[in-house]
Amino acid sequence: MAEKSGKAFDFKLFRRLITYTNPYRLTFYFVGFSAILLAILSIVNPYLLRETIDRTIIPKDGELLIYFICLMLGVLFLDVITQFLFIYFANWLGQEVIRDIRVKLFKHMLGFKKQYYDQSAVGRLVTRAVSDIETIASIFSQGLFMIISDLLKMLAILCYMLYQSWQLALLVFVVLPLVVYATRIFQQKMKVAFEEVRTQVSNLNSFVQERITGMKIVQLFTREEIEYSNFKAINEKHKKGWIKTVWYNSIFFPIAEMSSSITIGLIVWFGGLKAAQGDEITLGLVIAFIQLSQILFRPLRQIADKFNTLQMGMVAANRVFAILDTDSKIENNGVQLLEKIKGKITFDEVRFSYIENEEVLKGISFNVEAGETVAIVGATGAGKSTIINLLSRFYEIDSGVISIDDVDVKTIELKSLRSHIAVVLQDVFLFADTIFNNITLNNEEILEEQVYQAAKEIGIHDFIMSLPDGYHYNVKERGAMLSSGQRQLISFLRAYVTNPGILVLDEATSSIDSHSEQLIQNATNKITKGRTSIVIAHRLATIKKADKIIVMDQGKIVEQGNHNELLQIENGYYRNLYEVQFADATE
Repeated sequence: MAEKSGKAFDFKLFRRLITYTNPYRLTFYFVGFSAILLAILSIVNPYLLRETIDRTIIPKDGELLIYFICLMLGVLFLDVITQFLFIYFANWLGQEVIRDIRVKLFKHMLGFKKQYYDQSAVGRLVTRAVSDIETIASIFSQGLFMIISDLLKMLAILCYMLYQSWQLALLVFVVLPLVVYATRIFQQKMKVAFEEVRTQVSNLNSFVQERITGMKIVQLFTREEIEYSNFKAINEKHKKGWIKTVWYNSIFFPIAEMSSSITIGLIVWFGGLKAAQGDEITLGLVIAFIQLSQILFRPLRQIADKFNTLQMGMVAANRVFAILDTDSKIENNGVQLLEKIKGKITFDEVRFSYIENEEVLKGISFNVEAGETVAIVGATGAGKSTIINLLSRFYEIDSGVISIDDVDVKTIELKSLRSHIAVVLQDVFLFADTIFNNITLNNEEILEEQVYQAAKEIGIHDFIMSLPDGYHYNVKERGAMLSSGQRQLISFLRAYVTNPGILVLDEATSSIDSHSEQLIQNATNKITKGRTSIVIAHRLATIKKADKIIVMDQGKIVEQGNHNELLQIENGYYRNLYEVQFADATE
């Protein structure tokens, strides 16, 4: 979470953000030049208005009046064109910058450890990657350049006022500090308020995303009323965050409006008296000063609003950069590339903990020979799934060595390592896409013919072809159009087409319906044949056929051997487990 601060502006954060405009320097400079031109144009029309009144209207010179009107129209046209180019390219620059940041952020998140996602709410990450980055664009489109343009306009107007009449300018300067001070306080208060708003938006997104994803559980356990109450409470906090910003706006803008009106009144009073006395202050100058003061106070009022936009963008940038600065990557210092592997796996005194000083694996050692099928059994929390996560280097071990074909996995390039390991999980994740794309994961090297052939080999081609559109059937979000057994079959095929050297089945057969059970068993036999396989399963048939069974309890290996050997151990852990859990299946 971004640190809350009353600081009105974080220049260090701003400088970092500006570096993303480097590839678009020409556009950046053009927008800056447009801001300068708009500042100059802001004093040209009041000057022409003064000249028109003093030199044409009062002397009643009709020909010269037409000339000045044409000049004013020309300046107005130039101002409109400059405004158009300024606004368009400021927005264009903002979109280019956020595109680059979003791509960089997503690439960065792709390399995070699994542990990062274990500890981070999905809704918050979605907020950072989508709405927060979109808010950053407003820094360029409605914040930074607009503020610079307004400041330049104000500076040009103040200088011009002093040049034309120091007396009338002094009247403006008397009121100006009040507005400047109010603007400063307003900026500081809005900084804190918008940080609170972004926090509540993130909480709201996270809550809604989780409840929609888990709606089945909410309805099954009749939690609708409770979740509704929780949502109302979160929504109330979100509303209060916004109300705070509305409160500050409600105070500031009337003060700014009142200051502008007081200034105009002073100019009319003092300037009118001087003009009536035939002093150097003319009627045209008084009217020009009225227009100049309005132009001066308008950006001063708006600059606070634009600063709100800038603040929101800066808060969003701070949150996005916090993720970009997160060092949660698996160190990919390996240089070895595995062309082909035999599949020998060795764990040597491996220790691991998700939370420091709370070991999940307590110095385990075992060997899996190339081509062997090894089953890992044990109670929930024994460390079975942790082993396969460590094999693919989703987490870093605390100590010990994990090797494949006698090569330490830390010395293997990460992509090369994972390309030789295929995993079939119990909770199958399918994207909202076609079956074919879910199998190949858009890998262009895998051809349709290869997928068809692989599906026929493991016996699920007919099942896929029975679906509407066959391999091009869209399974919708998370594979909602398929049963759990059908999703599992797709995941088996996804693993099989990659032709992995090592196959991992993590409880892959625990949620299979009876109709799919035979297909799954045939697929399992086919894809495990001739390759190293690690199976975490409860089904008796799978475990009995394993070349070796590793029995785990509380992070330690308590027994190893094949099915028959382990059954011979008196009061053995596996034997007791077999008798309790698998006796009915045997009968």
